[in-house]
Amino acid sequence: METEQLKNLEYIKKIAIQYLNTLKPKEGKSSSAEIKILNYSELGCVITNMLKLCILALEQDNGKNQAIDVGLILEQALHLYPTDEMELLDLVQEMLVQESYENSN
Repeated sequence: METEQLKNLEYIKKIAIQYLNTLKPKEGKSSSAEIKILNYSELGCVITNMLKLCILALEQDNGKNQAIDVGLILEQALHLYPTDEMELLDLVQEMLVQESYENSN
């Protein structure tokens, strides 16, 4: 019986490598999943549509049982938001404003 269990375990390990590839283990107990996005415009559209979905779900729900987990969607939208890139845009804008100011004097 033990050899049959070992064979089954080896088979499960073999097919797991082939099929279980969406979640990537991270530090601690969490995992991450990669989404493919064409560019920042598409990322913005994804985030915007997720927020619109939450608005519609909240408007339709009016405190009743909710079929859509709005909290989960908002959390994912927050994870997708490109904070570092926004900080970069602030720095670029600051440089352009400073350059414009220096050129006008």
